[in-house]
Amino acid sequence: METFVAVVNLGSLSAAARQEGVVAAMIGRRLDALEERLGVKLLVRTTRSVTLTQEGTAFFEDCQRILAELAEAEAAVASGSGRARGHLRLSAPAGFGRRHVAPHIASFQQAHPDLRVTLDLSDRLVDLARDRIDCAIRISDLADSSLVAVRLAENRRVVVAAPAYLARHGIPRTLEDLAGHNCLSLGESQSRGWTFKVDGELLNLRVRGVLECNDGAVLHDWALAGLGLAWRSLWEVKDDLSDGRLVTVLERFSSPDYPVYAVVPQRRFLPGRVRLFIDHLKARYSSPGYWD
Repeated sequence: METFVAVVNLGSLSAAARQEGVVAAMIGRRLDALEERLGVKLLVRTTRSVTLTQEGTAFFEDCQRILAELAEAEAAVASGSGRARGHLRLSAPAGFGRRHVAPHIASFQQAHPDLRVTLDLSDRLVDLARDRIDCAIRISDLADSSLVAVRLAENRRVVVAAPAYLARHGIPRTLEDLAGHNCLSLGESQSRGWTFKVDGELLNLRVRGVLECNDGAVLHDWALAGLGLAWRSLWEVKDDLSDGRLVTVLERFSSPDYPVYAVVPQRRFLPGRVRLFIDHLKARYSSPGYWD
């Protein structure tokens, strides 16, 4: 059943084989055995794609439900053991993940040697169900209510620029002034624009510029090089502000808190490995002086 669900979700036998660490022929034999036992055709398979039959569609939905319930049952039993085991799949923004997630994964895995961890670092918004992510770290207002979120730490976003850039182009005093500046953007990952607070109301402002990148660390470097304005998290630019390499602008319109969250798919029971890792991050982030 797990193999069948993996093939459907990933779209091919070869992708499912890579995920499960076996050859594609083994995946094919498993599907053949399943279809023979059930006496129905579940998938129409070609060299390039797989398509569910009518019977396969109904069986796929049942398989997803049964496997989810099995995972919940295992999590309920394992949650009191205090040991993390299995495969933990994590996702985090690239810059934050390198600095504030990856170092804590190492210590967590060492404390739980039966655990295998995969970390995906990307500033794109991953689909937890499609990408089979157990837990994603996100810094946002979490408009997606379909996810369960655990608040890990506070965070604030500010508009920053290098003094050299402001000396050449002037300091923006109003939000309208942003139209005359080069705003460094994350592109599609920041499709709603930059968020400001105006007269107590939140405003999402689409900004424009000639430089765009889906990696926040590159935007940070561009801002340091004096190439434009950037909307960055305080944890990322705090040292630059202290040393004068960057300065904040439009402070009176400063956006509300964009906390750091751990998000998981909607489910009644968290697998023990996920719950223990979230607790591990919360303990690290709440340590006195950590963010200083």
